[in-house]
Amino acid sequence: MPLIAVAAPAVAAPPRVVTVLGDSITAGFGLPAAQAVPAQLQLALRKLGLVVQVRAAGVSGDTTAGGLARVDFSVRKDTDLAVVALGANDLLQGQDPKRTRANLDGIIRKLKARRIGVVLTGISAPIEIGGGYARDFNAIFPGLARTHGVPLYPNLLDGVARRPALNQPDGIHPNARGAQIIAARLAPVVAKALAAKG
Repeated sequence: MPLIAVAAPAVAAPPRVVTVLGDSITAGFGLPAAQAVPAQLQLALRKLGLVVQVRAAGVSGDTTAGGLARVDFSVRKDTDLAVVALGANDLLQGQDPKRTRANLDGIIRKLKARRIGVVLTGISAPIEIGGGYARDFNAIFPGLARTHGVPLYPNLLDGVARRPALNQPDGIHPNARGAQIIAARLAPVVAKALAAKG
């Protein structure tokens, strides 16, 4: 009796998990969850052909100190890659850039110790707040990316900041279109980091 080969059903790979650790910008302040940056990032990554689940771990008002305090429980153990999007509230509060840097350094170290990949996003300090402070603050992000060998997305609000049509009436938080632009620009950096992680 001839043997009949039966093709095994294809098993779909589980989605890779990306967690966005951030503040109100990534928490989707003023927006439905489906229009916020994490949901839009998931859509943008899927358009690039990636099977991913993007998890929102943004807390409105959070500083880098808050992120450091909660990173272990906010970024769950099944996370493949964490997008660290903190620093805007440190900037608004005029915190010492050395403290902000130390907090972000601690977050990255904790994630790497758990073998979770990291993409660091920066926030650009406007020169109007003081040239010396802006220079010191803006140097935090590329410096940490070099130190830890992690990808850097230099300015989370690139293309959106100071553009009224892309922000809510407060002029700080992106509207739905702004969130879409942030996600679309961030997605290739996240996709490359996922590919590098294997």
